Amino acid sequence: MKVYWFFLVGYILMIMVVSAMSRKKVEGVSGYLLGGRRVPPWMSAFSYGTAYFSAVLFIGYAGKLGWNFGLSVLWIVVGNTVIGTYLAWEVLGKRTREMTQRLNVSTMPEFLGVRYKSKPLKIVSATIIFVFLMPYAASVYKGLGYLFEEIFGIPTYIILIIMMVLTALYLFAGGLVAATMVDFIQGCIMIVGVILMLFFVIKFPSVGGLSGAISNLKSINKELISPIGPPGVVPILSLVILTSLGSWGLPQMVHKFYTIKSEKSIKTAKWVSTAFALLITTGAYFTGSISRLIISECPTVNGMPVYDRIMPLVISETLPTVVAAIILVLVLSASMSTLASLVLASSSAISIDLLKTIKPDINGKTLMWVMKVLCVVFVALSYIVATSDSPILNLASLSWGAVSGCLLAPYLLGLYWKKATKQGVWVGMLTALSIVIYGVSKYGFGSSNIPTVGALAIVVPIITMSIVSLVTESYEDRHINYIFAKEVK
Repeated sequence: MKVYWFFLVGYILMIMVVSAMSRKKVEGVSGYLLGGRRVPPWMSAFSYGTAYFSAVLFIGYAGKLGWNFGLSVLWIVVGNTVIGTYLAWEVLGKRTREMTQRLNVSTMPEFLGVRYKSKPLKIVSATIIFVFLMPYAASVYKGLGYLFEEIFGIPTYIILIIMMVLTALYLFAGGLVAATMVDFIQGCIMIVGVILMLFFVIKFPSVGGLSGAISNLKSINKELISPIGPPGVVPILSLVILTSLGSWGLPQMVHKFYTIKSEKSIKTAKWVSTAFALLITTGAYFTGSISRLIISECPTVNGMPVYDRIMPLVISETLPTVVAAIILVLVLSASMSTLASLVLASSSAISIDLLKTIKPDINGKTLMWVMKVLCVVFVALSYIVATSDSPILNLASLSWGAVSGCLLAPYLLGLYWKKATKQGVWVGMLTALSIVIYGVSKYGFGSSNIPTVGALAIVVPIITMSIVSLVTESYEDRHINYIFAKEVK
């Protein structure tokens, strides 16, 4: 137990030191939120990866999906690596950086407001971000709570409070500079941790190496090693779309393209992010897929399966104390990075996109303080949501479906398609929210159909927005020329 505390306290001290160092480098709102648009490629790459993968992946997704799908869960690895990371940088990176810098916008709602000449759109998208990113932040808290409770025996709510305070403190002090510096360190921890986890899990006696894992899974159920696992095609396809294409419309992910140092840096960041995603997702999902070989039965509470406890049990069963302590810090690191990105995206949505729209003459110093206070408020509200009994997978799926469903179509089409109109955006947003609300009301929040609902909420609005944009009046040439001007160096 002392080893766990040693690593945990060491990690917290590191966060405090980085926060103190970062505070001196923050200059105004742009420095707090964008890092002056000077973030180096390796830091951008690690920041993207650590924002993408958190306790939601390691505890929620890897545990439940690995247990139910077996090796076919590795299709999500392919999707997250190729679509969610490589193609995201390839398709969105350069265009986003160039356009947002030229239009002088700092957030996704601000970009949408300028692109579609609509202040109401800016306000509504900011509200959607603040409200619907909260369940995702809550799912991160829950994942950490389960892991710490398993290893330390500390009640989940105490861990959640510690996380809440720690995240709020380092963001309050240093904003994006602190978050990016911490992300780089945390990314290194995640790489080491995943490699160690894979090594010890694969050599665990009941697993029997790679070949043994496959034959042992086959003896339990041959469908666990088939290309499409027991749940079928629709669930796995939905999860690939939700967790891969869905990342394109999440403001905390897109924000990384705003802040990178130069267009040249994007190529480096793209490949580093892709390699990082491949390693991290393989480690998490492969471990989850062979979890049946380590624990014979899924943990239950009152006779009901609790999939979120699978990975904490696997970690405690298979890993030596020192390695388990590193994995503990790994999941904590991944989650802190994701939370930091979520909090910055949400606090900026209210301060930059709502408050500044209502009160344009607000000075930069006041705006930065409002943003810092909102960071604390968002963290506290997410804690309240995290105390619910909802599964991690469904919390994250609802959040991704609603936010990405509302924002992906107007963002992606707004970057590339001159005929995209605000009428199309409104219909697309209404479509996404309608699908999410209908899906939850029909199936229930705890249903296994929620990821499919989330995937539909992401894909269908692209179609509806395109159709409506084609039949509504386009913007005048002057506005289109302003938005799609040649690149400005």
